Amino acid sequence: MIMPKNVLDHLLKVEAEAAALVTDAQNEADRRIHDNEEKNRAVFEERLKEETHKQETSLKKEKEEINARYQTALDNFHEEIKSVNACEPRFCALLNEYLAERTAVSRRN
Repeated sequence: MIMPKNVLDHLLKVEAEAAALVTDAQNEADRRIHDNEEKNRAVFEERLKEETHKQETSLKKEKEEINARYQTALDNFHEEIKSVNACEPRFCALLNEYLAERTAVSRRN
C-alpha cells in the first residue's frame, strides 16, 4: 500500500516532535537530578560540619575532664609522697642487704 506524500510528511513531523519531546523531557530530568544532587550535597555538607563540630566539642570537653582528673591524681600523689616520713639511711641499708643477698644467691646457682 502506497501512502500519500502528505501522510508520510505528517508522520515524519509527528515523529520529529515526539523525539523533541523526549529530548526535552530527558534534559528536564537531567536538570532536576543535578539540582537535587547539588541540594543534597549542600545538606550533607552542612550536617557533616554540624556533626564534626559537635564531636570536636565533645572530644575537647572529655580531654579537659581527663586532664583535670589526671592533674588531681598527680597532685594527690605528690602530697602523699611529701607526707611520707622517709628514712633514707634505713632504706639504703635495706636495699644493700637485699642486693647482697641476691648476689649471694646468684653466685650459688
